[in-house]
Amino acid sequence: MGIGATILMIAFFPLNSFLLFHESWAGGRQVQADFSTENKSIQGLAQGVETEKKPEAIKLLKAQAVDDPQYQPVRKEGVSDLVLPNAHASVVIDGDTGTILHYNEGRTQRQIASLTKIMTAVLVMENVKDLNEAVTIDEEAVYIEGTKIGCPRSGYCISPRLKVGEKISVKSLLQAMLMNSANDAALALGKHISGTEEEFADLMNKKAKELGLVDTKFCTASGLDLDDEEAAAKCYSSAYDIARIGAYSLRYDTIWKMFRMPNNSIVTSLDGKIEHTILNTDLALDQISNVYGGKTGFTPMAGYSLLMAVSDPSTKHRIIVVVLDDPQRWQDIRTAIDWTLNSYSWR
Repeated sequence: MGIGATILMIAFFPLNSFLLFHESWAGGRQVQADFSTENKSIQGLAQGVETEKKPEAIKLLKAQAVDDPQYQPVRKEGVSDLVLPNAHASVVIDGDTGTILHYNEGRTQRQIASLTKIMTAVLVMENVKDLNEAVTIDEEAVYIEGTKIGCPRSGYCISPRLKVGEKISVKSLLQAMLMNSANDAALALGKHISGTEEEFADLMNKKAKELGLVDTKFCTASGLDLDDEEAAAKCYSSAYDIARIGAYSLRYDTIWKMFRMPNNSIVTSLDGKIEHTILNTDLALDQISNVYGGKTGFTPMAGYSLLMAVSDPSTKHRIIVVVLDDPQRWQDIRTAIDWTLNSYSWR
């Protein structure tokens, strides 16, 4: 950070209220992040200043890469701030530099429901050498609540469910988890990697710490709310943290190819005797240009949430858009994408 930027930060915000050393990604490289424990929210930066100073405040949050990437997003002159009144939290970041392009309640800790599964997918890619490995389905996975393989909505089934003792590949479970947000698939993958869901949650939190995420604590592989409300409140992330996980996951093409797979895809048990039909929860795949894919999430505590990745028309620059607890998530995600691509150029 240069002297001018340092003076600007001190002028805007008391030094004892917030210290920021940001993390980002540039060609896989990372810069360490450290947020002051005295201030658990960025709201004083991105929202606690006068409206006309917001662009400067957000600029201060810009990720600093070790080496400047080839292209940097630059906000166009005279652009008004994005407002999404239905979203309780929303963030847009550049997927390659980590630069914050839009920010609202970005570090507010809240439940993120099945957006959790993006971290589960990352850990699958980093801990399973062969995606054709067999996973044996146990009773806990079969009787998990919510969406399951073969049942795209709770109580609505279109094909056989997983059976106790069924052997199915990691790849098939990963596909079902990402496309149809299957909770049984997420649980089975977590236990396959770590033995128990609790140990897998520990692995998730270790990875979150490695990424410098300070507003995240995972409790389950699926993102389901815990039965005990007090315990469930201790499981959370933030719009900003999950956007960073989404950006990190872009390095794994397998994840994003699965996000884009069409409805009525078929996965089978390894013996070929059981076929499961998988739907895709992403309703915007055919409606948004240059979409990489997206992940939906809903629980009663989290509300309706959505993460999407898209590129600009050149397809060279990728953005991650997150809306949390937003009953108009599909419309708002389109609004956020359009605003971002119209408000920024890459130079």
